[in-house]
Amino acid sequence: MAAIDIDEDTGEKIEDIEVEEEMASSFLEYAYSVIYSRALPDARDGLKPVQRRILFSMNDMGIRPDRPHVKSARVVGQVMGVLHPHGDGAIYDALVRMAQHWSLRLPLIDGHGNFGSLDAGPAAMRYTECRMAPAALAMTQGLDEDMVDFRPNYDGKESEPVVLPAAFPNLLVNGATGIAVGMATNMAPHNLIEVVHGLKHLLENPDASIQDLMKFIPGPDLPTGGKIMSLTGVSEAYATGRGSFKIRASARIEQVTPRRKGIVVTELPYQIGPEKIMEQIKALVDKKTVVGVSDIKDLTDLTHGLRLVIEVKNGINPEALLEQLYKHTKLEDSFSINAVALVDGQPRTLTLKELLQVYLDHRREVTLRRTRFQLNKAQDRLHLVEGLLVAILDIDDVIAIIRSSDDAAVAKARLIDAFELSEIQATYILDMQLRRLTKLSRIELESERDDLVKRMKDLEAIVNQPELLTKVIADELDQVARDFGTPRRTVLLSDSATPTSAAQSSSPMEVPDVPCWVVLSTTGLIARIDTEDTPGDTGARSAHDCLASVIRSRTRSQMGVLTSQGRCVRLGVIELPAIPLTSSPVNLQGGVPLKELLSFHPQERPVGLTTLDESTSTWALGTRNGVVKRTNPEILGKDFWEIIRLDDGDEVVGGVELRDESMDLVFLSSDSSLLRFPATKVRPQGRTGGGMAGISLAPGCSCVFFGAVIAEESQVVTVAGSSRALPGTDAGSVKVTACDLYPRKGRATSGVRSHRFLKGEDILHVGWVGPAPSAAAASSGTPIDLPSEDPRRDGSGKPAPQPIAGVGTRRVS
Repeated sequence: MAAIDIDEDTGEKIEDIEVEEEMASSFLEYAYSVIYSRALPDARDGLKPVQRRILFSMNDMGIRPDRPHVKSARVVGQVMGVLHPHGDGAIYDALVRMAQHWSLRLPLIDGHGNFGSLDAGPAAMRYTECRMAPAALAMTQGLDEDMVDFRPNYDGKESEPVVLPAAFPNLLVNGATGIAVGMATNMAPHNLIEVVHGLKHLLENPDASIQDLMKFIPGPDLPTGGKIMSLTGVSEAYATGRGSFKIRASARIEQVTPRRKGIVVTELPYQIGPEKIMEQIKALVDKKTVVGVSDIKDLTDLTHGLRLVIEVKNGINPEALLEQLYKHTKLEDSFSINAVALVDGQPRTLTLKELLQVYLDHRREVTLRRTRFQLNKAQDRLHLVEGLLVAILDIDDVIAIIRSSDDAAVAKARLIDAFELSEIQATYILDMQLRRLTKLSRIELESERDDLVKRMKDLEAIVNQPELLTKVIADELDQVARDFGTPRRTVLLSDSATPTSAAQSSSPMEVPDVPCWVVLSTTGLIARIDTEDTPGDTGARSAHDCLASVIRSRTRSQMGVLTSQGRCVRLGVIELPAIPLTSSPVNLQGGVPLKELLSFHPQERPVGLTTLDESTSTWALGTRNGVVKRTNPEILGKDFWEIIRLDDGDEVVGGVELRDESMDLVFLSSDSSLLRFPATKVRPQGRTGGGMAGISLAPGCSCVFFGAVIAEESQVVTVAGSSRALPGTDAGSVKVTACDLYPRKGRATSGVRSHRFLKGEDILHVGWVGPAPSAAAASSGTPIDLPSEDPRRDGSGKPAPQPIAGVGTRRVS
């Protein structure tokens, strides 16, 4: 017990306490304050208190996306003066981070001015301006509908929300970082579309495992792109809440000058800036740790994005130099996940499933509270409307009662007695304007009454039926994905995909010249399989096993990549990483992104592979506008050359080697028309020819696929959806049919229907015809199960479990 003494002169009480007890008590209170009030995010909305207060204040001030920007200092002052008394520096730092597109996957603040860079800080708050980003509206929408609890601010004069409604899972989408006392949090950003599909799967399957959820959320999706090399660490983090993975910059070898090659870096690891990389490389060159760097330039601009050019001295192997830079610089970095967040006011380390479940519980609660609020509002309005309808029926008596009453109180009492109205109804009638009590108003009120009754039934059903509440949550998540979803930026690679350093392996000249297969996945990964045997069916259980194009070649040969802009780009097969062929499925995660080996034009993409072999019969190309062309291979001594003349606005959608004249050419159009005709119906043209009519398209339609097939060995896969949906957000319906169900038609005809659209569907998002068995993949490369073959040629599809980004074959042959 502490002793208490009383000073005889002043009468003050002096309490003697142990220093250890006071230190422990004070430090514990400080730790609690940091953990709960500053450093850790809430698992429900993914925001720290300062971030939540910034968004709430901006929403309260009306600084929305449709309003002009205001000075950042104005927002900081409002937040500090009303809600967050911790200094303007901390508030402005949080505001800046929410506006940086390289920090958050989905920025919440729309900044105007210098908000810094990866290497430099922002301008002072008096110079920058800000307003809420559209995504911030989704975080705050519903605050006026009793969706969340409010609490008094620090001086008790105002109130603030305990948590925001959060229409999307901000903690996973934007990640979080914070250092508290004795604990810290560090979470990586993810792709919104993938997270939404994971949430929907958990809604439908509450017992889903971490492995099930990883089919929809395969890994982080960082704002700056790059490549994640160690998926083992990602899996561990999802299963335990703690783990780490390696991030590698995206780089390719280019001829940067007529006499010199260079390493061009286009994407850096998360939170690493180009100036830091340049400083590290210069330091390594000065210490002679790394040799072979001639010069380094930062050519980044707003048009082309990041472009860091490292010139390589003549006689130096660029691949070996790149591996050294990966080893000694932040071109390869690690990210440690520590998923600590507040759940019911307590800090917890959360698994992926727990993170999703906490958010779903939050959305279930706020959606139910909003529904009850809207139901109460509808009931109150219906009560008033019924009173008005009673008054309109006897409008003359109502007016007479009001005119003959001495005051409002008497008039109210007489109205209640005469028409059996409630006090609320009588007060509303007395307060409204007389001009509204007309015959036309009666018709409007009756219509409003019917609408209110119907709406109340719908709201009561949501409140009383959990399955309807679940559907509302799923529909709102779909809408958020459509509004704010974007394609994946980060490439996911397995540990085995890490290229072996050229300095540690045998030189390219020592690689034997043996037959191999070159395979290209739907996600743009390319690799070679060194084997003289035909692999056959490669299975369908590994990521990135959806093959878009397969050719037979040799390790010391040259190959060509046919592109959407009608070019053939030369590439050495020996430059491709070799992946093993075992009894298990071929794992194309051992490949590398093709964009790192070749330099493509903006909006250009690969559409097929070919051998640069004069013995090839012809190349067949099909364009978006329905043009078909066969051309005899004309191998030029260049890195690339044009192989078709395209009209303005047209592009190649498919390019294949045509080694067998008996094959059929196939077009699939956006309105689901499939045309199959003999390849012999198209006469070969020269390299500069523009092709001829391939398929007759309906107005407003375009081709989504072109290829060459043997009908008896092929399948047709079609994925239908809405043309109004953003790419990658609409799962739609998918159908698989045998190709020989579709009859041959003449060239330049419209073909036959291949997919009957369901309600809400009006376009084919994806179409593919090729060797069975077929396979599908999401934009991340995650395999997606396809339904069994449908015997109906023009039947409708079955709902897809998630958006399908690409379809290909599992067979290497």
